[in-house]
Amino acid sequence: MLLYQASFVNLIALKNLIQAFDSSSTIFPTAGADLGKRTLGIGARFTTLHWIGVEWAMAHLNLGVTANQNSIPRELVFDVNTMLEGRLDSVPFPFIGTNVPEGHQGQSVEGMSHGCVLSKLKTGFHRRKIAWSFNADHQPIGGKFDNREDQLVTGCLLASYITFDLSPELAQTQVPSDAAGWVATHVPAEILNVVRARVASVGLVLNEAEFTRLVAYVWPSMQKMKQRDTKYRAAREKAFTTQVGRDYLRELSIDELPGLTTQETTAVMLALCEALGMKIHFVAPAFGFQKNMPYPDNAALKVLIEKQWAVCSKFDASIGFHSGSGKSAENYNVMGQVTGRRLEIKTSGRYTYEMGKALFASKNAADQALWKDWYTFTLELALLGAFSADATEQKMARVFITDALAKSGKPTEVFESTASCRKALEALTPSPEHMFWFEYNFLYVLAGGGRAEKAALGDHTPAGYVQRARFYSISEEGRLNFARNVASYIIFLAETTGLATSQACAKASASLAGYKNLSDLVGSIAA
Repeated sequence: MLLYQASFVNLIALKNLIQAFDSSSTIFPTAGADLGKRTLGIGARFTTLHWIGVEWAMAHLNLGVTANQNSIPRELVFDVNTMLEGRLDSVPFPFIGTNVPEGHQGQSVEGMSHGCVLSKLKTGFHRRKIAWSFNADHQPIGGKFDNREDQLVTGCLLASYITFDLSPELAQTQVPSDAAGWVATHVPAEILNVVRARVASVGLVLNEAEFTRLVAYVWPSMQKMKQRDTKYRAAREKAFTTQVGRDYLRELSIDELPGLTTQETTAVMLALCEALGMKIHFVAPAFGFQKNMPYPDNAALKVLIEKQWAVCSKFDASIGFHSGSGKSAENYNVMGQVTGRRLEIKTSGRYTYEMGKALFASKNAADQALWKDWYTFTLELALLGAFSADATEQKMARVFITDALAKSGKPTEVFESTASCRKALEALTPSPEHMFWFEYNFLYVLAGGGRAEKAALGDHTPAGYVQRARFYSISEEGRLNFARNVASYIIFLAETTGLATSQACAKASASLAGYKNLSDLVGSIAA
């Protein structure tokens, strides 16, 4: 018997061989089936522990989703050698008043690519023939990322879905005082005419001054997006031998533009992409969502979505709802109903929360010890922030603390001193429902020594990876709890958005509740 090393190079060769033999194979992520029209974006927290729950949900709902989604390079290490040499850049996190090194999940994009494929083989999910995708989320365009875009392209080779984040280039773009003159000089007249005509075909009337200001603002980033897209396509054409292996989905993230996104802005951005030869499958406008919080006015949300859908439907683009975790069932209902299920709900931080719930509920002593250490870490970071000299950090920490106290029926006037605040927080019953735990929890995964110190966050030395290993040493009970929590949330999203029927979701939920051990859950993925 011949054995081949499970290297990244061999993984690419395996993909070519398998997809040439069977273009419908679902071992690897693809852009197939309805994934370019409707999906759920599932942030891959805790990788090998996470995929089991996602694969189970897809299998039992017969629903393909974006089963692997991470921001690169913010969450994943884009290049292992750069990490080992201590040359990773950092990412600003204003709410904690500091920068954290890139790749704060402690996983590389190539490792993630490799692992998610091997998981499908280990569990037998691939036998289900359900297409799934891998989203390289928030791919940064322009700005300081110009000098490493080739490495980003290489690292994301196995991703079948790219989200283009224009914010780095937008952040350094100044709109000239004579926007119309600048646009006339720098943007081809043919492009402008095509965009104006396309927007008019949607039934919108452009204000010419506002149009030229918008184009002057976004044109540099659109040129760089086109350049990056060309490199993504070239890399896939070079590495992969089949069309199914080369195809990928595109999402345009425009929620970084100022304010709530107008119909005109969405139409102009989609028309620009069309004119530049980039088919957009999903576009993400700004709806004013807050992470892990329901939208307070469902009727107003319906109006906002209707306006956007009136535009997106004319471009055959689905709506991507970013910061999609923690919305109400009613919110998800209206998202699915208005768009005719042409949507993506992006969820990510939710699954770190689900790990906290899993450990909190576990009867295993080691799981409980990890949970208690984790909770204490977030409490200490909240205290540190509440009395920080940094105004943003202090404000956000006090919001998180006040929310936890108020929802526990406790007084909220606790900021007279660090001691009085600590006393109030330590009187709370530890819970993953406290807002300060939810907001700070992700920072614990790669905190060197588990220390609640800014210098310890995103630690890519052995101390950080020893810390990360604690989560991969949890008990079978903890693993089962986590897999069940992940799958349960996917069922909830699928039912409330209409991506799966109520009957299918009820049947899946009943099956999920019946497992007494992890091996039975895993064994049913391939069955």
